[in-house]
Amino acid sequence: MIRVEHISKTFQVARRNAGLSEAFKALFHKQYECIKALDDISFTIDEGEMVGYIGPNGAGKSSTIKVLSGILTPTSGSCTINGRVPWKDRIEHVQEIGVVFGQRTQLWWDVPVIDSFELIRDIYRIPEITYRNNFEELITLLNLEQIVRTPVRQLSLGQRMRCEIAASLLHDPKILFLDEPTIGLDAVSKIAVRDFILERNKKHRTTVILTTHDMQDIETLTKRIILIGRGKILMDGHLEEMKKEFSDTKRLTIDYSGNRLTPWEGMKLISDEKQHAVLDVELFHLSVSEAINQISRQVEIKDITVDGPSIDEVVARLYQKYHI
Repeated sequence: MIRVEHISKTFQVARRNAGLSEAFKALFHKQYECIKALDDISFTIDEGEMVGYIGPNGAGKSSTIKVLSGILTPTSGSCTINGRVPWKDRIEHVQEIGVVFGQRTQLWWDVPVIDSFELIRDIYRIPEITYRNNFEELITLLNLEQIVRTPVRQLSLGQRMRCEIAASLLHDPKILFLDEPTIGLDAVSKIAVRDFILERNKKHRTTVILTTHDMQDIETLTKRIILIGRGKILMDGHLEEMKKEFSDTKRLTIDYSGNRLTPWEGMKLISDEKQHAVLDVELFHLSVSEAINQISRQVEIKDITVDGPSIDEVVARLYQKYHI
């Protein structure tokens, strides 16, 4: 169980104007600006839950993860994870968490991956039987057999990220923090990572907190969304409910024969070329079935698909709603 109550985090950032004279002045009279990275945030996450923690750049996502993992001490507020305070009980706390930062590595650059794994085993004091079982499971599920004996610097980004995820799970953590885990990965690597995370959650009931700008990761892995902006929690709810709120249109793609389509009220014709039409249906005017019924009276429908707004469009509209 993760319980965050009224957490705030303020940083002092040095500011100065450009130029040599300004740099000299700053040696004696530094000017600071207080930046509120987190502003009175509160939420709870249950065991085994997978949560998408989203927001624009600079919203406070990584700062939250650092507080939850014990790297940062908040300015005010409280946080308990499985009965422990992360920044006070760090040694006990890190035994139960795994952290993957997409832009940072926990693997040693010039040695084979397996050497890094064995060093992590020693750092966490993982029993040999547990290490062997976890090692074999992770190697198989993440398809690492051919690369664990390769130096990290010779791996592709996708290969390295799979090794990073394996390294974070060798000690059997109950909670996994993923900060941009699929950044820069190709389609095949992304699918492999997503499938593995889903399998891990299903088999071990690992709690997962995912921060990412890739909305396909969010849609595939999570059901609950927490939106943060300007350091504040702006929304906390189910992904499907969020989709419904912003799904006021449906897009129809139609292949037809006969006369050219003429849209009715509540229908917006996006394109119509060579008897292939794309229309948006405004659901507050008419339903999809009514729209299809009216179209079928005008033309012979050969093929039709119905799509709602993409998850990226929904999140973009969510950002607009909260002015972030």
